[in-house]
Amino acid sequence: MSDGKTDLTLDHFTLEDTRVTRRYFDKFEKITGYLGKVAAVMEVEGRYQRHEISAIARYLVALNLTFRTLGYKYHFSGRAAHAGKLTFDRIESGFPVYAELLEAANDAQQADRHLANMPSVEALKDQMVRVIVGDQEIPTKLQYALSQRLYYEELAKGGLFWSRNDPDIQWRGDRDGRRQYFLHWAVYDSQINLPTIYLMELEDTGKVGLPKDERRWPEVMAHLMAQSVGGLKLLTIAKGFDEDFDDLHPKRLRRIHIGPMYSHAFTQQTGPLREVLEKAKSPVGEDWALVWTEEDLRSDRVEEVKSGWFGKVEREIYAIDPFAGRGADTGATAMARSIIMPERPFQSLAELKPDGFDDVRKFVVSPTGRVLSYK
Repeated sequence: MSDGKTDLTLDHFTLEDTRVTRRYFDKFEKITGYLGKVAAVMEVEGRYQRHEISAIARYLVALNLTFRTLGYKYHFSGRAAHAGKLTFDRIESGFPVYAELLEAANDAQQADRHLANMPSVEALKDQMVRVIVGDQEIPTKLQYALSQRLYYEELAKGGLFWSRNDPDIQWRGDRDGRRQYFLHWAVYDSQINLPTIYLMELEDTGKVGLPKDERRWPEVMAHLMAQSVGGLKLLTIAKGFDEDFDDLHPKRLRRIHIGPMYSHAFTQQTGPLREVLEKAKSPVGEDWALVWTEEDLRSDRVEEVKSGWFGKVEREIYAIDPFAGRGADTGATAMARSIIMPERPFQSLAELKPDGFDDVRKFVVSPTGRVLSYK
């Protein structure tokens, strides 16, 4: 039976213990804290331009805030009677399940009402001191109340990574009389329980610029969000967009999957990374590896096709990776995988040398904040 929150499957696991829950969120706080620095290294290496990194960084910061907020919510799981318990996907992604973000979004809509009926942070801390000094007891209930106060405060501030993060658009100049736009949006993919970022380069030949077009812009946003599903190939998404909007021409579409996260202590994924982490025997906080995958689809040329009785419209013909048959499977021009890990797991990876990692970019992070890149 469901607990009312989500239908749990064998892939989903509920954290019952306070200490384990806190270690889980501490781990993700470290991971998300490194992601911005890794993205900066990617910019230096030429994988992204400044405006693209700015967009990506926005979602990485939001993801960090989301984990901090959920950490407050579940800070007393297993200790307070009504604290609730985090459910995460321990097989496929290592991230919280999609339903956790839906609950947070629902709580955010009611955050102001909750805060209005709660004592302030200062009042709760004052009560805690009196219980500790006067009654010589651990003020667990007050501590839990404080964690919930901080949870709703974070929700009220906003800026989190939600299940849907609607498209934003930036004008990038004109070329040959055509407006050039950069679009970005993100979702928390419900099928794979992973944050996913989309980047699109677009040409606009409409009479009114897309952001100011009261008809097309809402349609574009709705179309893109409806198609932002991990199970759809980039080629399917781009061609569908190209065919639905005759005066909008998607020249490049990229999708970035943040994750899965592997941890010998928390997840049960199979494959070589599990053996790498098991052999590394890393200390608490450094037992992890995070995969960063980018799919890239580029327009190769344009063809004119008939539209109606006398008209013609442009259609994009996309380049598909011809090597090893992967292009037909992925629906992309290219795919690049990277892995982010602390020093100890990287040493284990270098020693074991499992198959399939030669063309994976490795980003090695250290407690000092340094990020090193290896091919």
